[in-house]
Amino acid sequence: MSSRYSLIICEKPNAARKIAQALSDGEISEKKFGKVSALEISRKGKRIILVSAVGHLYSLVEKDKGKWTYPVLETKWVPVWEGGKGAEFARPYLSVIENFSEGAGDIYNATDYDTEGAVIGYNILRFACSRTDAKRMHFSTLTTGELVSSFENASEHLDFPQIEAGLARHELDWLYGINLSRALTLAIKKAGRWHILSTGRVQGPALAFLAKREREIQEFHPVPFWQIELLSEKDGIRVKALHEIDKFWDKARAEGIFGRISGEKLAVVSSIEKREYRELPPTPFDLTKLQTEGYRHFGFSPKRTQSIAQSLYEKALISYPRTSSQKLPADKLDLRGILLALAKQKKYSEHAGSLAERPSLIPANGEKDDPAHPAIHPTGEKPVSLTEEQGKLYDLIVRRFLAVFGESCLREAVSVGLAVRGEIFKASGRTTVKPGWAEFYGPYAKLEESTLPNLGKGDLLKILSIDLLSKETEPPPRYNEASLIKALEKENLGTKATRAEIVETLYSRGYIREKKIVVTELGLSVVNALEGNAPKIISPELTREFECDMEGITEGREKGEAVLSKAKRVLVETLSKFKEKELEVGETLLSGLKIALNIKETLGKCNKCGAGNLKIIFNPKTRKKFVGCTAYPNCSQSFPLPGGLVEGTDKVCEKCGTPIIKVIRAGKRPFTMCIEPSCETKKDWGKPKGEPKGEPERKLEVGGANETPSPIEGKPRRTRAKKEKPRSPPSSDS
Repeated sequence: MSSRYSLIICEKPNAARKIAQALSDGEISEKKFGKVSALEISRKGKRIILVSAVGHLYSLVEKDKGKWTYPVLETKWVPVWEGGKGAEFARPYLSVIENFSEGAGDIYNATDYDTEGAVIGYNILRFACSRTDAKRMHFSTLTTGELVSSFENASEHLDFPQIEAGLARHELDWLYGINLSRALTLAIKKAGRWHILSTGRVQGPALAFLAKREREIQEFHPVPFWQIELLSEKDGIRVKALHEIDKFWDKARAEGIFGRISGEKLAVVSSIEKREYRELPPTPFDLTKLQTEGYRHFGFSPKRTQSIAQSLYEKALISYPRTSSQKLPADKLDLRGILLALAKQKKYSEHAGSLAERPSLIPANGEKDDPAHPAIHPTGEKPVSLTEEQGKLYDLIVRRFLAVFGESCLREAVSVGLAVRGEIFKASGRTTVKPGWAEFYGPYAKLEESTLPNLGKGDLLKILSIDLLSKETEPPPRYNEASLIKALEKENLGTKATRAEIVETLYSRGYIREKKIVVTELGLSVVNALEGNAPKIISPELTREFECDMEGITEGREKGEAVLSKAKRVLVETLSKFKEKELEVGETLLSGLKIALNIKETLGKCNKCGAGNLKIIFNPKTRKKFVGCTAYPNCSQSFPLPGGLVEGTDKVCEKCGTPIIKVIRAGKRPFTMCIEPSCETKKDWGKPKGEPKGEPERKLEVGGANETPSPIEGKPRRTRAKKEKPRSPPSSDS
């Protein structure tokens, strides 16, 4: 190109368009290259070209591909389509960036301001643009004002400690993912079966963490106890109370008291205590808390919440969601301006307006901080065309933002003693005296309200019933996705951006199942194999140690090269011991795999004979799978199966009563269907509309090592597309 221009590298197309709209003095010119666009604008008489990535355009692969073995210690960066299948769509984006980099003067890195964004931008800069440095834009929202300020005040240089930490983390994760996954896979192969297994630097400790809880549940022995429950009434309000001893471990004693008071008609108020207390307003949202609240109120998985939040960020409606901060710094954010903007939205006008009128605005900041971004908050921009899910999460974020400025919620707790023939029963109630912040949080406050009648000492209540309840102690509760994310954060396993993906990966690998998480036999066998032969790898201590090392790199106390050298030493030592017991490990894994596959392939009771189970069976003659009854030859019930990967769902069709299966085919959206070919649910199948639209399912990952980068290299090299496709086992952590 004849004239020089500034080039802005963005992380995603939506961000590129937002930045272009914010910076342009006039119209935006769109240059189309197939399905990929570059945007040209003019600002203060200067040309600016905006190009976009689609996340990572480069990934790590084995440096010298050869025999499929381990340990692998040398890596190199290549375009993502060379690093694994399914990334061909990224090729034209890189091509457009390369073309426009040749005539560029100043280059700005405008990727997300975190370690991932730093790695994405730096790799593009050194490999596609043949540059070693660039200006850096830093923003937490995609609002016009902040983007303009970010451009005008861009740093003259990249944040190299952040880049070095990101590159080290990628290479560390990649090395652990590929080596441990190969070790497990080759061990089970040695035991007689080829089946790809995976684990990783964070996935392994996370699975071990869940396995510990699973064992506690399995080894739990319930202990019986008894309770005496009193149900009484006054002024039409029922009062439920338990005997003051609560749990009776001696059945005879409980039966003795119960027998003595059974048949009594009245209870007398023996004591009454009231106290007022204050519940502080909630802290602003960090990503983990947003994920737990999204699950609690809407049932969104942590990964789904993160995805929806990202879409709201790209619409400039909220701040950058991948933050660990619980602080809204008043010196950096126009809090009153955001409230005034929200007051223009009818839904929030009353509450946002009343807050904006206050002389001072002091948010209930939490302890956690993030040097890159503040807590998640709305920008004040007016939403347009939101999906139902986006609307729900946006409302939650806005109301949380309002609530952090509220006053403490004043509550009253009442404790009442009820006497029946000298035996004391305890009842309690809680009510809200002054809602404070709960008024702003609205339906998400979920304050427990338990109202007791107006009682005074000596009052009589009519007894409706007295029951002796027989109960047992319960095992520790199972984690759900949200509580697991919270626990992983507490254990310092993974990062705010990767924990949701780790949980999804554990599901997709078949290591865990169910909403209330159950560790499968396969998952337990992986943990058993690693605990017995590579315990250091799945210890949270080692993972925490490396996390501290990553922080040290960011803060300039550590060097990426030194951290990686230490990690490689640990890997080599561990894997050498592992290799000595490969067959023993493989047999442990194979045992768990057989049980897991049997469970996965069993669809339920046969709907014809009721004696056998319907199971997915492989016919060696036709080389196809079908569903047959395990009671064969006494029962000949069978059903054909479609091509692709088929899994049971533990559900049955409401129309025909046969099991519902999930069908996964390469390059197509997974869908669910029952196994009865003539079921009325399939009456429209085969019509021009195409294949049935099934409910979205978890992505079943089959390959692609995603744990990745290397220390900052010297002179960058231009990396063009290559046809070579390195083979690598799946990694685990993203």
